[in-house]
Amino acid sequence: MKMTKHLGAFASVAVMMTVAACGSTSKNTSGSADAALQQQLNASQAQLSAQAGKLKSTEAQLAAAKAAGASAGGNFGASDLLPPGANPGQCFTRVWLPPQYKTVTEKRLVQEAGERLEVIPAKMGQVTKRVLVQEASTKLVTIPATYKTVTERVEVSPARTVTEQIPPVYETVSERILDKPAHTTWKKGHGPIQKIDASTGEIMCLVEIPATYKTISKQVLKTPASTRDRQIPAEYRTVTKKVVATAASTKTIEIPAKYSTVTVTEEVTPASTRSIPIPEKYTTVTRQELVSEGKMDWREILCETNATPQHISSIQRALQQAGYNPGSVDGRVGPGTLRAVSAYQQAKGLPVGNLDMQTIKSLGVSL
Repeated sequence: MKMTKHLGAFASVAVMMTVAACGSTSKNTSGSADAALQQQLNASQAQLSAQAGKLKSTEAQLAAAKAAGASAGGNFGASDLLPPGANPGQCFTRVWLPPQYKTVTEKRLVQEAGERLEVIPAKMGQVTKRVLVQEASTKLVTIPATYKTVTERVEVSPARTVTEQIPPVYETVSERILDKPAHTTWKKGHGPIQKIDASTGEIMCLVEIPATYKTISKQVLKTPASTRDRQIPAEYRTVTKKVVATAASTKTIEIPAKYSTVTVTEEVTPASTRSIPIPEKYTTVTRQELVSEGKMDWREILCETNATPQHISSIQRALQQAGYNPGSVDGRVGPGTLRAVSAYQQAKGLPVGNLDMQTIKSLGVSL
């Protein structure tokens, strides 16, 4: 009866794993049709099918063992989750393999493309003009003519239009992007279960880690570049000249007109504008992308059942050679040996907490 309950619990776990995988598949399919996610889904489904086959095989083995154990009076069915493919003399513990992430770099637009208007000013040139300053007159021999002074305004610089540039106006906007998606992780829990050793009574809790976001800023064109025209009025110069006031009364003498040469500024080429394109600007943003979900897995370890003093002594000597002091080489797993193993595992990037076969192989010890 006890064996049947354990098998039913193992089957329930398999069903819940299948439902979770189906729910994740639905979300991934609705969000993206990415081929890599589809391959991951197919691999998960294949793994579940293999686990289902192993479950059926385990049920058959447990049923046969139960019949044999009942006749021999033995105790069977002590666990409802068993390591697959275990051999006699091997010991295992369940460890949490954290999710794996990769860093993805993307280019984000921070300023849109625009244009800048450049004003090409008008070209001015110097022009020489001949201006009348004294009119032709006549002069009498006996009675000379009299004159009076008059003034006249002469245009020196004509009225013109100057084009001024108005630069473009940008505004800064913020955009909130996903930095790290929401995920779950396993953490150790606490409870009333008494631990006999490091491999029993472990409580694991699945904790949901919310997604994190980051905010980036970019410039958006608000008002494009433009120009405006400014009117500059014409400039004048006052010229003084003499004119006849009274003509001679007797002999007339012709007095020719007098002219003056003046230099004035005139527009040779009018002002114009040209458009200079401004390319868009990008910034590089990095974010974390989930590669594989975290999961529980079995790892073979040494325990009191399968470890001999000779095994422990070999491991202690290997730790000493690697530069980690386990204390005395006495063939016993004491606090010094455990501290040396943990320090070695942290330095080598191995799972910390158990004397597993991966750590033993890394030390070069053969059991």
